[in-house]
Amino acid sequence: MGQTRDAKTALEREVQQFLPMRCLEIMHRRVCSVRETDNLAIVAHTMREENVGFVPVVDSDDVVVGTLTDRDIVVRACVGGTDPRDVTAGEVMTRGVVFCRPRDTVESAENKMRRHHITRLPVIDEDGAIVGVLSLSDLAQYDVPGRLGRTLQAITERKYAF
Repeated sequence: MGQTRDAKTALEREVQQFLPMRCLEIMHRRVCSVRETDNLAIVAHTMREENVGFVPVVDSDDVVVGTLTDRDIVVRACVGGTDPRDVTAGEVMTRGVVFCRPRDTVESAENKMRRHHITRLPVIDEDGAIVGVLSLSDLAQYDVPGRLGRTLQAITERKYAF
């Protein structure tokens, strides 16, 4: 009985290596999110405490409605001398979230990163709730060398040549 189970496990591993990797296999599952009504002081504090530079923004039903980076806070709110306590995440977040689903292939997620010049993708379930985040560093851990270099080049490519 033990040999059959071991043989089956070995066969499963053998087959698995030929199947496309799914986002749910490599995504970060512990995700910090903020509410669109949270002011930027709260958001910045949360980002510092969680040691992240990117957070999904959710509505009162926990549906992802945007994303926010530490850079967004600085460029869109703080530079003009605005008090971060007077601005909400919803006012400065990036709308039109580019995302992937847990069962999407890593390759399709990588293509979205290339196409949209982004380094992080929220992983969203069918109800719109956040279940993970897939980052460029996740791809670096698990992806095929060479292909990742092309993705990085496409992401960092500037829109306008100088």
